[in-house]
Amino acid sequence: MNNLKPLYLDCENTNLELRDIEIRLKELEEEKQQLLQRQKILNDQRKQTKPIVNQLDTDQKVLLFQSLFKGRTDIFANRWQNKQGRSGYSVACHNEWQSGKCNKPKVKCSECNHRHYKALDQQVIYDHLSGKKVVGLYPLLEGNTCYLLAADFDKTGWQAAVQAMAKACNEYHISYALEISRSGNGAHLWIFFAEAVLAKNARALGFSLLDRAMEIYPSISFESYDRLFPNQDLMPEGGFGNLIALPLQYQARQTGNSLFVDDQLNPYSDQWVFLSQLETMSCSQLHKVLENINPSHMNSMGEIKPWEQGAIIKPTLIENCPTQVTITLANHLYIKLDRLPSILIARLKRLASFSNTVFFKTQALRFSTHGIPRYISCARIEQDYLVVGRICRYSV
Repeated sequence: MNNLKPLYLDCENTNLELRDIEIRLKELEEEKQQLLQRQKILNDQRKQTKPIVNQLDTDQKVLLFQSLFKGRTDIFANRWQNKQGRSGYSVACHNEWQSGKCNKPKVKCSECNHRHYKALDQQVIYDHLSGKKVVGLYPLLEGNTCYLLAADFDKTGWQAAVQAMAKACNEYHISYALEISRSGNGAHLWIFFAEAVLAKNARALGFSLLDRAMEIYPSISFESYDRLFPNQDLMPEGGFGNLIALPLQYQARQTGNSLFVDDQLNPYSDQWVFLSQLETMSCSQLHKVLENINPSHMNSMGEIKPWEQGAIIKPTLIENCPTQVTITLANHLYIKLDRLPSILIARLKRLASFSNTVFFKTQALRFSTHGIPRYISCARIEQDYLVVGRICRYSV
């Protein structure tokens, strides 16, 4: 019996320590709730407290706009529309259509000996905001860096798709701006950086957020991966990279488009107040987010490993899965969707998708990848079924 006494005392001490831990955890939980309530109050106050934006003059608004929508300043593009209704963008040039100097379309602007590009200055931004121009920004800088990332959604279901990506941003505490496109039939999600970051890292963030958005809303097409701006990791040989139309253009605003909206896609009452409250992401914050999303894809310098740049990040855990799934084997594999969680649907779609080697070869040669899909998907959703090829049978 004497041998049991130390054991009894140890058990008693253990029980006392467990009780103290439970009491402390309860205190910490109460403190956490108090801090969360205080955080909510402060965030609400910050949203309600409008800075003195309404007193900004025109020049100050232009500077605020330029501080966020930063890209190449040595060039920009103007939107044009001909009498037949065709429209597009072309690099703004002092010698455009001048006799003896401009030989468009026979000679490309990048190959023209008389090219004299116009700079993107405050006057050009003012002309865009006041309706004299429609300006396109080239976000990829010559050092293969950028100050912003934009995702473009314009396919069927774009509303749910952009809202899904907004939810993904919220999960990782990333500040963003939603903008209804010029046509009103799509939207852009913008993320801004406090300093120039590598375009490949900015795009890696975009791919990761799209991965998560596809888990939230499985109907997002793999074409969304091709609609990121910058559209390239590296500057294309002899080109400028893809351009994106700047928001808040006057004529578009008059029709309710090119405006910034909340998560319910309702326009903000004061666009300039919203812009003034946007937060930017630093380079260190970007690396930290990428590390949190998928640590195995980052090296010690915070960059994406070159052999994994084309990889799609896959979820490691799927909850709320049904115990049985109905699958019909016919000309294709038909998977009943009625009880499948969205994250599983997205993962099954990836089984029937693969990286497009033509895209990565073209990108490695620094040629334009415009019109070349990054990923090719053989999966589709028909009625209430996910349809994949029979070759995916065993993987499924």
